[in-house]
Amino acid sequence: MKLRIKIMVCMLCLVSILFGLGSSTLILISFQNGLEQERDTAANSYRLLIYTLQMSGGTEMFSGSENIQDTLRQIAGQRGNYWDSVVLSDSGGVVYSQGEAAGYLTRSEERGYAGSCVVTSFRTDDGSAYLRVSGVFTSGGQTLYLEAGHDISSLYEKREYQQKIYRIIFAAAMILCAVFSYGTAYLLTRPLSGLAKGAREIAGGNLSFRTNIRTGDEIGSLSEDFDRMSEQIGNNVRELERAVERQERFVESFTHEMKTPMTAVIGYADLLRSQQLTEEEVRDAADYIFSEGRRLERLSMKLLDIYVAEKAEVRLSLHCPGRIAENTADHLKPVFEKKRITLTGKYEKGKCLLEPDLFRSLAVNLIDNASKAAGEGGHIWVWVRMTDEGCVLGVEDNGPGIPEEAREHLTEAFYRGDKSRSRKQGGAGLGLTLCAEIVKLHGGTLAFKKRRDGGTRVIAELRGGRYEQ
Repeated sequence: MKLRIKIMVCMLCLVSILFGLGSSTLILISFQNGLEQERDTAANSYRLLIYTLQMSGGTEMFSGSENIQDTLRQIAGQRGNYWDSVVLSDSGGVVYSQGEAAGYLTRSEERGYAGSCVVTSFRTDDGSAYLRVSGVFTSGGQTLYLEAGHDISSLYEKREYQQKIYRIIFAAAMILCAVFSYGTAYLLTRPLSGLAKGAREIAGGNLSFRTNIRTGDEIGSLSEDFDRMSEQIGNNVRELERAVERQERFVESFTHEMKTPMTAVIGYADLLRSQQLTEEEVRDAADYIFSEGRRLERLSMKLLDIYVAEKAEVRLSLHCPGRIAENTADHLKPVFEKKRITLTGKYEKGKCLLEPDLFRSLAVNLIDNASKAAGEGGHIWVWVRMTDEGCVLGVEDNGPGIPEEAREHLTEAFYRGDKSRSRKQGGAGLGLTLCAEIVKLHGGTLAFKKRRDGGTRVIAELRGGRYEQ
């Protein structure tokens, strides 16, 4: 059963209970009040009648009953008389009887006592309802019994009419309530259909679907949360797709990196094993096997460093990043001088929280990567600047620069902007991947920018803090 149908049924049940109880109670109270009013009126009229009869019968002792009968006839004949039936009797039987319901009046065994009356009710065979008032009085020394009946059928007819009107109004109210509650429930639940459609669209793979429901209520808030969830799911899926692509490129690159040196090593080893070579050929083969073996060693060490950096729990302590970077650059200068690469630096003094060995590895890899980009006769600038959150390590070169489309892939394992040059220089495409992990462990960011005069500027911002807690 749909929610809007449930809401409609609940509203109908609620209205029917409240309307039914309220209306039935009002009709009952109205009927009881009318009946009590009739009983009070009947009792007062009966006392007045008794008083009149006593006055008329008290003048002559021996003709009192005849005077009373004459008085009853006169009263019964008056227009607007309250009593419809009257029975007067004494100890010997009925003395006077008048009215269609007179035969039912004498059936009551409750006649009260002198000075009081008993009010009861009865129905005739044709269904008419009457009030019966019975009492005892004395007139001229004689004890008389008087029963008077008043037709109250109109009171019951009024109640039946009210109940008929109530049933008509109840049916109309139920129809109106059903229409109104269903319409209201439809308007309230219609946005839920949009949410259900959105769930089906997303389950079917359409991650770009948005409900765009703006109702300003809880459903509108739910729709906004649903759209944000859809957007986040889409972002996560796209990130997973990019991660899968990176993983595939990593596997392909790693396989290629391993295959090339291994093929060369196996080929030269087989050549040394199976053929007689000159001393120079043996030396060349051994040199090639040695160089390829060193290349595999560097590759394995880089992978180990990256793995350790990802899994390590880094303990940061206060150190001077400018001094570490300056010492690192000084140790690399003799190597770069042989390649005619100029290395200059500017190091701001100050201390911040960092891991010194990882920071030194970061500086080495960035400077080494810059030297490969600058090439022979190039220039490298290294600088350190202190910040409120830590420090910034910058390495710049005047090389050919990095294409725009390649910058977002620089920190991926085995990625190379220029594959041929990197292979000649012995690179494995893992240096910047390690740098990115080190910066991440320090809560920082690694950015690659283009220099105005040509070349590349690499900025590693570390946010480990300035003071120990």
